[in-house]
Amino acid sequence: MERKIYFLSSKGHKLCGILSDPSGDKRRPLIVMCHGFTTSKDGRTYVRLEEILNRKKFSTFRFDFFGHGESVGEFDKITISEAVDDVQSAIRFVKDSGYERIGLVGSSFGGFASILTAGKSDDVFVLALKSPVSDYLGLLIARDNDIDIDAWRQVGFIVIESSDGKKVRLNYSFFADAEGINGYAFAENIKVPTLIVHGDNDDTVPLAQSQKTADLIRDCRLEIIEGADHTFSDPQHFELMLDRISRFIFRT
Repeated sequence: MERKIYFLSSKGHKLCGILSDPSGDKRRPLIVMCHGFTTSKDGRTYVRLEEILNRKKFSTFRFDFFGHGESVGEFDKITISEAVDDVQSAIRFVKDSGYERIGLVGSSFGGFASILTAGKSDDVFVLALKSPVSDYLGLLIARDNDIDIDAWRQVGFIVIESSDGKKVRLNYSFFADAEGINGYAFAENIKVPTLIVHGDNDDTVPLAQSQKTADLIRDCRLEIIEGADHTFSDPQHFELMLDRISRFIFRT
């Protein structure tokens, strides 16, 4: 039912994913799941969502972005454009494997990549986002790590702390790439039913970004979880987030 898959991005990068197909019926929906920055496909959100969706015979494909988890690449070279290419490559892989109805779920950085993908793709039938970035990605990273943008540009890289506490380098190309991308412009082009779940105590990605994005998407529901932080670290908030996303997908 669950197997590890290696597939190639359009740039020839070897990416790793976990395909879980409880029914074997490729006409049933499959949900591609996109993790957050410095995390991986094995994060708790996607392992739990896989379990919940699989119980209803929905297939899932959770994968690692370039430079993350078991995918190839040096982390310091990641950009949001690279991530979008990875999402598109994951969708292309499952389509080529015979799956006909493909949904998309993304968190934070992966949510931004999902917005950009859904805004220019006709391949997905539903979109669900958890605390997504919609704009100013580079500035958010700089703010969270107390980084001066000019110093980042001059040195060429910064050192940040990953989700597992390790120190990693991130090149200035990450900031420069993100500065040229306006997520709101892509949101206006999203045509599929969309859900955004965001906590009102999120001090990483402002709730205001999701409120603006929800207003721009023609068929979008914004669920604000009172008291929840960016990662839904409180168990009650976490379960509520999972419930909102899974129920939305099941109803679509």
